[in-house]
Amino acid sequence: MLKKAKYAARLAQNLQDVQSAQTLRCLAFNLRSENGLDQDRFDDICAHMLIEEVATGALVCCFRLLHLNGGSDIEKSYSAQFYELSALQSFDGKLVEMGRFCIHPQNQDPDILRVAWGALTQFVDAQKVDFLFGCTSFRGTDTKAYLDAFAMLRDKHLAPKRWLPRVKAPNVFKFAAGLRRQPDVRLAMRHMPPLLRSYLLMGGWVSDHAVVDKHMNTLHVFTGVEVGQIPPARKRLLRALS
Repeated sequence: MLKKAKYAARLAQNLQDVQSAQTLRCLAFNLRSENGLDQDRFDDICAHMLIEEVATGALVCCFRLLHLNGGSDIEKSYSAQFYELSALQSFDGKLVEMGRFCIHPQNQDPDILRVAWGALTQFVDAQKVDFLFGCTSFRGTDTKAYLDAFAMLRDKHLAPKRWLPRVKAPNVFKFAAGLRRQPDVRLAMRHMPPLLRSYLLMGGWVSDHAVVDKHMNTLHVFTGVEVGQIPPARKRLLRALS
């Protein structure tokens, strides 16, 4: 599908490919699993993107993509388990949820993320996707390390009111309503997850609260990108990667 420098991206073709992704996810997310796989019911209805090292064939990154024909299908998404997304039911256009994004913990080459974004851009263009969304995670469930990042999200990157996700999960951190600090930009960017930084550079926005996910040992925010609103310069850069 896409080959850049040392890495190549392709969609999973069979069960073995999917299980390779599930194995990497289990490792990257540090999950406890009897069979060494991170599995859930969404795997069967998603496309799975694999980023592999060309020389060895080793899997270094993966994520999955759930295609929805319109906002009326939003309740079928993984994110809908955690966020009340009825506002998005009126979204007119094709949606894709990206989830379970991970990079092998022993291979943090920045080119991997570039190839992943290039592959995602190809997919979005080919499928004529209008809205990209998902749960974007902060490692761990302690909010203290991320207060400046959350303050920056509150000030600059909250969802438009017409699309704003509401609270559904039982354990959340309402940073937009409860956080009073002014963000230290340097600390905010240091603790902002790389995937979320990429979304924000595309004009992405987030929910006004973070879900505390004990199973995955993360804090995550609903993140949305309206493809038609991506800044032209960023679109050119993404398409150059693809």
